[in-house]
Amino acid sequence: MTCTKTAVLHRMVMEKHICPYGLKSKYLLEQAGFTVDDRWLTSREQTDAFKAQHGVKTTPQTFIEGVRIGGNDDLRRHLGKSVKDPDAVSYVPVLAIFAMAALMALAISWVSTGTLLTIRTGETFIAVAMCLLAVPKLQDVDAFATMFMGYDLLARRWVPYAYIYPYAEALAGILMLARALDWIAIPTALFIGGIGAVSVYYAVYIQKRDIKCACVGGSSRVPLGFVSLTENVMMVAMAIWMLVGHRL
Repeated sequence: MTCTKTAVLHRMVMEKHICPYGLKSKYLLEQAGFTVDDRWLTSREQTDAFKAQHGVKTTPQTFIEGVRIGGNDDLRRHLGKSVKDPDAVSYVPVLAIFAMAALMALAISWVSTGTLLTIRTGETFIAVAMCLLAVPKLQDVDAFATMFMGYDLLARRWVPYAYIYPYAEALAGILMLARALDWIAIPTALFIGGIGAVSVYYAVYIQKRDIKCACVGGSSRVPLGFVSLTENVMMVAMAIWMLVGHRL
């Protein structure tokens, strides 16, 4: 005889709001083989009454065999799954941007030349990466500038530079991608990339500071280090490559 595992899930399901963590908890329970007694909290009053009754501050809440397991994170732990630490450092955001830039460069090369790997593919990769790296900075320029001023040598001396930087990076990337107005793109990339490289190297390898990088925006959890240095070195390398006239 097969023993059926059951769980009771209380989650918010209202006309204008369905709790995403409730959906996640239901999915986790079903994937773990539980039959879910899915109980909806359909109003704010009902939700507040439930919280007061069980002495909890959040929903959803899962009960298994009459024992309260807790919210979505608690359920994940109960089922032996990992729970993300919101304060943990991670290279994932910047690596995702570099990976997407590489795939886009390959796609552009294929559709334009019928070949995947050419020198132009490498040039396109750097230009696209610059554009993509500018996007999270531009989403909240003030937050980026605040973090950026923590280590950039020029931004510390002239605050407006921290606010100009995202636009300069985006402009240089777009012009390099279009191979237009080199007289603007090259010095811009050389300037911001050169200062950035020196600033990162000084903060990380001379001062030995353990801080976050603003390379993917002001809320970044990416540690300042090799990846941050790479962003700036790529800009400088691309500018020098264009400057010496290698147009293959």
